[in-house]
Amino acid sequence: MGALDEPLTKLVGDRTAKVLADSLKLRTVGDLLHHYPRRYVERGQLTSLDELEIDEHVTVLARIEKVTLIPFRGRKGDRLEVVVTDGRSRLSLVFFNQGWRQKELRAGAQGLFAGKVGVFNRSRQLVSPDYQLLDEEAGSDAARQFAGRLIPVYGASAQMPSWKLSICIETALTKHLGDVGEPLPAELRERHELIPLPEALELIHRPRSQADRERAQSRLRWDEAFVLQVALAQRRAAESALPAVPRRAREGGLLDAFDARLPFTLTEGQQKVSAEIAADLAGEHPMHRLLQGEVGSGKTLVALRAMLAVVDAGGQAVLLAPTEVLAQQHHRSIVEMMGDLAEGGLLGGSELGTRVVLLTGSMGVPARRQALLDMACGDAGIAIGTHALIEDKVQFQDLGLVVVDEQHRFGVEQRDALRAKGEQPPHLLVMTATPIPRTVAMTVFGDLETSVLDQLPAGRSPISTHVVPALEKPNFLTRAWERVREEVDKGHQAYVVCPRIGDEEPAAEPRKKRRAGEEDLEDVAPDAGAGSDERRPPLSVVETAEKLVTGPLSGLRVEILHGRLAPEAKDEVMRRFTAGEVDVLVATTVIEVGVNVPNSTAMVIMDADRFGVSQLHQLRGRVGRGSAAGLCLLVSDMPAGSAARARLDAVAGTLDGFELSRIDLEQRREGDVLGQAQSGVKSSLKVLSVLEDEEVILTARTEATRLVAEDRELAAHPELRTALESLLDEDRAAYMEKG
Repeated sequence: MGALDEPLTKLVGDRTAKVLADSLKLRTVGDLLHHYPRRYVERGQLTSLDELEIDEHVTVLARIEKVTLIPFRGRKGDRLEVVVTDGRSRLSLVFFNQGWRQKELRAGAQGLFAGKVGVFNRSRQLVSPDYQLLDEEAGSDAARQFAGRLIPVYGASAQMPSWKLSICIETALTKHLGDVGEPLPAELRERHELIPLPEALELIHRPRSQADRERAQSRLRWDEAFVLQVALAQRRAAESALPAVPRRAREGGLLDAFDARLPFTLTEGQQKVSAEIAADLAGEHPMHRLLQGEVGSGKTLVALRAMLAVVDAGGQAVLLAPTEVLAQQHHRSIVEMMGDLAEGGLLGGSELGTRVVLLTGSMGVPARRQALLDMACGDAGIAIGTHALIEDKVQFQDLGLVVVDEQHRFGVEQRDALRAKGEQPPHLLVMTATPIPRTVAMTVFGDLETSVLDQLPAGRSPISTHVVPALEKPNFLTRAWERVREEVDKGHQAYVVCPRIGDEEPAAEPRKKRRAGEEDLEDVAPDAGAGSDERRPPLSVVETAEKLVTGPLSGLRVEILHGRLAPEAKDEVMRRFTAGEVDVLVATTVIEVGVNVPNSTAMVIMDADRFGVSQLHQLRGRVGRGSAAGLCLLVSDMPAGSAARARLDAVAGTLDGFELSRIDLEQRREGDVLGQAQSGVKSSLKVLSVLEDEEVILTARTEATRLVAEDRELAAHPELRTALESLLDEDRAAYMEKG
């Protein structure tokens, strides 16, 4: 074990090490050295207090303006109120029964103050904050430590404020900076004029100027980009070395018969992507391709044509979907599109056809047994299902193509388990309806070739989106329900989306006990509901449906849909909604992807601020899929000018999913987007920005590809291999597991 892998107990003691591990997930010396400052402040450069967010843990540099000791009325005790300022705004610090602090918290002194921002009498305050004065006369350690250089402000916790963390890091630098290895090859550092890693770590924690900080960040940015791209290059190299059976559609076969029946012409984008996929399928190495596209761009049709080509070539194809609702929807729509071509070997089926089977975990025993038999003997050329397809008992006669829908819902190990069911590695097509900026695709899906569908099929109607401020203007919400009625009166249908199911579990129990296929707060974005703990619980499907049936939508045929319904019930509700037998479907995000009911023209999203930007874009893609225009209403209680309302305004302002994905990424921690721990404490990307550092990512990708081609096992680069092992450690590479 290297010095940087040593537990922090040896460096800072058991008690401090436990706090660092529990609150910040910092367990080794290396973890501590790579916990970089979030920002820096200079003496005299006070923190802008009017930018502080409620409920945020902050560390501010401010000047004490006034100190007041206020005795409680009618009882013992007192309240010490300290007002600090940045010269424009003020913030109250409140200490209960700690009047003795009046001696050290003197007006005019500057200090670092850390705590959680709260509100009392409409004024922001920190209750019992930690603090460290920077008054030279007081002779404080912090004052001496930060003299003459920038003051680092770290991502900290209530138990470990920034300056205490800084002392721990200083100890690590003093004792272990000489133990830091050098993962980047010398010629690469020289070529790109990068400073050594030990120097970069010292400068990131102890910068004397902004130039020091920039030099350190430049080097550390390269480390993150390069090590990650080496991992992806190794995976690409391993994939390209595998053999695969070429799968070419035969002339006059199943694919040609299907194309001849299409009532429309493929878009240019669909034709181009189909040609890319066909070329991959005809190769002697496995296809490994990501197909991303706008909501409603026709990805499923492109994937189906690929599956039919494989069946033409004598193989089988499987489509893996993340939920039973989506799997059932795919099965239903594919069977409808294929007609008698989906009834191969059955009475009335086409002689060119094949069988299309569905497999989910909750199917009845007879249907499940028949599906397993059809797949094993080869009668089923196409299998569609959920995680049930990965089970050991599922076998194929000749699996040639695996299609994974909504890749971010699955792990790399899950898609690989399915691919392992082929005698030779099958081809892989990964689909996502979430538009991904180019650099994110290179970072998260860097082991895949990428195809993009950004052209909507002819006949699709525009979707108008509006924010409904329910608290400020309740009459707008009344009008929203009137609009739903008007759409139903025209013969159309509508969705109402809620963030919670609400049939038994309390709102305070978000997703803890959820098994695969179950939802309560169903895939609501991790930053959803940001704000005060005093907010009411999210609106639920069950309660909302009851109120609508007895209120503004009385007389309409209203049904509910969510992940805890029995599979047969879910399928029946979707069948009836698709058939037009239901006017309004009140649902969770279970309808987010894949659901295709062209007659649905209106969607009302309740508590829309509790969903992410990309998720809202996905949801509204369920309307406007036919010839009639779509309407999406985003209902929110959040006030104008808040960050939550800004997100909703952004969604209402554009239908460009790629633009919205950039906004989403800018407003959330990039580590979250890359699948890291939602706390944001632990992320493989600390300095690298996947939006702003495109040039670094591109160059690192080129360098990594070259290095892996020369030395795939990194035999000549042991330090790089160590850095790679650290990145791919089970606790630190969730992005590789989750996509």
